[in-house]
Amino acid sequence: MTDSHLSELRFDTLELDDTLRAGIVDAGFECCTPIQADTLPIALKGRDVAGQAQTGTGKTAAFLIAAFQRVLTLARDADPETNRQPRIFILAPTRELAIQIANDAEILGAHTGLKIALAYGGTGYEQQRRTIEAGIDVLIGTPGRIIDYLKQGVFKLDQVQVVILDEADRMFDLGFIKDIRYLLRRLPTPDKRLNMLFSATLSQRVMELAYEHMNEPELIRVEPDKITADRVRQAIFFPSNEEKMRLLVGLIREIGSTETPQDNGEDSADSTPNRIMVFVNMKREAERVQDYLETNGIDAQAISGDVPQKKRLSMLMRFQRGELAVLIGTDVASRGLHIPDVQCVINYDLPQDCEDYVHRIGRTARAGASGDAISFGCETYAVALPEIEEFIGHKIPVASYNADDLPKLIKPPYRPRKPRGPGQGRKPSSGGKRPPRRR
Repeated sequence: MTDSHLSELRFDTLELDDTLRAGIVDAGFECCTPIQADTLPIALKGRDVAGQAQTGTGKTAAFLIAAFQRVLTLARDADPETNRQPRIFILAPTRELAIQIANDAEILGAHTGLKIALAYGGTGYEQQRRTIEAGIDVLIGTPGRIIDYLKQGVFKLDQVQVVILDEADRMFDLGFIKDIRYLLRRLPTPDKRLNMLFSATLSQRVMELAYEHMNEPELIRVEPDKITADRVRQAIFFPSNEEKMRLLVGLIREIGSTETPQDNGEDSADSTPNRIMVFVNMKREAERVQDYLETNGIDAQAISGDVPQKKRLSMLMRFQRGELAVLIGTDVASRGLHIPDVQCVINYDLPQDCEDYVHRIGRTARAGASGDAISFGCETYAVALPEIEEFIGHKIPVASYNADDLPKLIKPPYRPRKPRGPGQGRKPSSGGKRPPRRR
């Protein structure tokens, strides 16, 4: 990490509660990033903010600090039942992002006495429910599980003093907009709460949502003309479909061979594992890539929406600790993962949505560091390249390779296709009748 990505505004010059200052010191923060410097003075005065900045620039800390300061300065209701209800409400599109926000909140709020709870699908249904029922100050979660608990009366939203939407554009992409509107309509009116919306991209539909459910938000864009971070070294290869896997294995082996050596089997202070993230467009392809990499001697795991939550978290922890060399993901993994020291992102498949390209390569070169983003413009997905280059505002440098130098592959063992579960059959054609919905 470098200091060149920071502003001159220091956290110790902001009017913050002493307990919150202690958490900021624990987090190792001294100077604000540009998005923090532009949004915190506004939000700390109680004004709504819609912020756009490149991924990995400190948006999470910005809205957490503003939210904590808001509730720490407002008196609590004397009613014990009211005191049990959340005062800060944070919505995220994915489980991983919700967990990451909660981790950051635990650090920054460690001395405040605020109780933090998570609500997301896939695991921990009863445990999450009991935590929320016991009384909390901060509720962080994904729309589905949040609505489930809300309809059961596990908590109420009428005491919320701060509401935050993180990665709102991704919520649109995942089809959560009706759920978001359902929840926002059950909050106090916009003028009775502090509203913050942050994302790496702010589309027109997101801004319509902001102006409908926020109180005249101030729009903050930090270097919007720089869609991708300066410190990401981008390159694109143009392999045939048959050569893609061989090129991937060769690149991973080459990147892995640059790892800092260890002395006497012990970790050196300067030793940093070369973490590599590989992105594909479909879950089935992620499994295929994993099989090929493992068979050819590369430690790799595929993460997707179908992987059980406990296994997903285990993969992420292994990857964060440097125990897993390669993490393979679909676009469900391209948002909300703050993994330090990812040296390289490889787009094995070019994304069909140009914004997904930005979010994918944003997994590297975070917080002022540098990193590499390598893409494959294969026969299947090269058609997406012109739109991506138009969106980011420049051509991606073309790299070349010698096909004769690519490694020979060992084919993976056959992986039988999983049987379809209930409701997973083929969708009917547009002219066919849909089966009746089960209730």
